[in-house]
Amino acid sequence: MIANAELTWNMQRGHRNWLSAGLFGLTLLSSVSNPIHAQEPSVTPTTIRIGSVMDLQGVSRSRGQAMKAGIEAALKNEKVQGRTLEFIVLNDSFEPSFAVEAAKKLIDQNVFVMLGNTGGPTTQAVVPLLAEHKIPGVGFPLGSAHLRPGVGDIINFRASFGQEVNRLIETALAVGLKAQEICAYLPGDAAGMGSLAMIRAAFEKQPHAADIVNKIDQIIALPPDQDHNGIGPVGFYKRSELTQARAGYQSLKQWEKAANTPCRLVLTVGGINISTANFIQYSRYKEEKWLVSITSQIEMTSFIKEMAAHNIKDGVIVTQVVPPLDSSLPIIEEARKALGSDISNISLEGYIVGKLCLAILRNVKGELTRENFLKAVRGRAFDLGGLPLDFSNDNQGSDFVQLQVLEEGAFKTKTVEQIQKLLQQ
Repeated sequence: MIANAELTWNMQRGHRNWLSAGLFGLTLLSSVSNPIHAQEPSVTPTTIRIGSVMDLQGVSRSRGQAMKAGIEAALKNEKVQGRTLEFIVLNDSFEPSFAVEAAKKLIDQNVFVMLGNTGGPTTQAVVPLLAEHKIPGVGFPLGSAHLRPGVGDIINFRASFGQEVNRLIETALAVGLKAQEICAYLPGDAAGMGSLAMIRAAFEKQPHAADIVNKIDQIIALPPDQDHNGIGPVGFYKRSELTQARAGYQSLKQWEKAANTPCRLVLTVGGINISTANFIQYSRYKEEKWLVSITSQIEMTSFIKEMAAHNIKDGVIVTQVVPPLDSSLPIIEEARKALGSDISNISLEGYIVGKLCLAILRNVKGELTRENFLKAVRGRAFDLGGLPLDFSNDNQGSDFVQLQVLEEGAFKTKTVEQIQKLLQQ
């Protein structure tokens, strides 16, 4: 039985009003003979309670809704040690304060783990709370630095943004792009600074990039409340002004003038659909020939529609951390069958992390406690329907990164050699 209701907040005159409350849930009910004793309040003789906090109504709702659909499809009709799974999802509308309140509510409901939480600023606000209450966070669809290794017990399925960025920078430099020709467009907050630090780390490993590293260091050293634009090969935008790309764009133009070279590749790292799409649209309006790269947290189905609405059919590279949607791997075939027309890169990631959570739960020896759950994943390797995940050395199961290019309104998987040819044009 699937039961849906909705929790959201509306901020008016400084007070939080509850518009509606309940469960965005997947509650699968059955009776179990000889019930097994469980030490965790979140594990009853009949159910295991799993929580999540996602943006289901805000500016990144397409990502949250897709992630939710994928996890629900993965958990549907599944049992662990004879128990059914109750998946409770609360909306945070991409607001950190709302995310914290939602997390507190789920903690009060004794969720066993948090699964698939979305949003950089929102997960960053919630992770310390999970650590305080010793609740594992599993499969958040982000490559952010604050999850690697992160505070508390974080289990990541996917490659980091740093790995995505490093793959592109290495590919670009290998065909002769200069470090000065690789620029970035980032949110001007702590998450953006974390992404910039990842870009710095990628450049630091490369020869002839010391000047760029020094410029990035200058930016990172600035006080948080100071304008970071106009200093180096980076344009910043405010999360409160997601549709305003002008300031970041002008920063990149200042860099082109100062460095006497064009930005041939502009890296966008993190962020959400609306900010990324708006920047690409604005740069095309200004007749720039920049290749723009985007990272894997973008929900591609709606993003492609946004590009098509502005007649943008090429010139965008995406780094993906899930296998292609047409892959013959058994887990991808299962996801296609379960999700149907709702399958996308994000709903597929949700499906994978749902199956990962199931695999860990089924690997638990003895009682279903959080401690035993963590023992069941740390130092272990899993095969999820042909998709290998290895947690032997860290809290991240996959290092997989593939490159895709927007061609005639669709993203198509490309080899490194094909990407290099594109960069040489």
